[in-house]
Amino acid sequence: MKTTQARSYAAQNPKTPLAPFAINRREPAPTDVELEILFCGVCHSDIHQARDEWHNTVYPCVPGHEIVGRVTRVGNRVSKFKTGDIAAVGCMVDSCRSCKNCQAGLEQYCLSFPTFTYNGDDKFLGGKTLGGYSTSIVVDESFTLRVPAKLDLAAAAPLLCAGITTYSPLRHWKVGPNQKVGIVGLGGLGHMGVKFARAFGAHVVLFTTSPGKIADGLRLGAHEVVVSKDADAMKKHSASFDFILDAVSAQHDINTYLELLKLDGTKSLGL
Repeated sequence: MKTTQARSYAAQNPKTPLAPFAINRREPAPTDVELEILFCGVCHSDIHQARDEWHNTVYPCVPGHEIVGRVTRVGNRVSKFKTGDIAAVGCMVDSCRSCKNCQAGLEQYCLSFPTFTYNGDDKFLGGKTLGGYSTSIVVDESFTLRVPAKLDLAAAAPLLCAGITTYSPLRHWKVGPNQKVGIVGLGGLGHMGVKFARAFGAHVVLFTTSPGKIADGLRLGAHEVVVSKDADAMKKHSASFDFILDAVSAQHDINTYLELLKLDGTKSLGL
């Protein structure tokens, strides 16, 4: 298969910093879209993978799965994109497409396992897939997303991972007006949960252990901010929430938040 060279930043082993590294990208096939990468978010998964903290990294490793770029070439069967469009790539670049989950539009649950954007099995060039810390990428149009050109593209890039991670449960449980929604934590995920829940019309309460995040929580759209270490403040919200999204990765007691959900048995805690 013909290839073109691209520049990237790669980890060569778990201990050394990312460094410039030349990689090969395949020439676009009939259904492929080639992107000039303009921005790529930094997800903590990138750090885990680069440092081999999941004990499965194959080096050299080029992380990055929050990719926004400009379309530079398209295959002759591509129908969704044209040269010059702004497009994006998330954490998957392929799947078997034939199992029952893929056929249902749930490629993330592919029974043969999805192909991740980096450190996945590259069925075209062999070896491992290489991600968005690079100047270009080639992805099938089925795994390429349209992006409105008017967006702040640097700010849009994290939507490809942190964004969908919080958007999905809020949409799945139909969060909207006349609902009281709690967001636990104001980190990379939590701040997006606050913004989405507010945009969907809910009354949004942010829970944080850090009083220093109160101002940021309100600025980002929370109607109220509760310091979860304050037992009296927590008690005031007992049995009053329709939905709570927990975006904290550290060990903590979720029972504290379960007690805040309404008692009719139909409400949800998203983790």
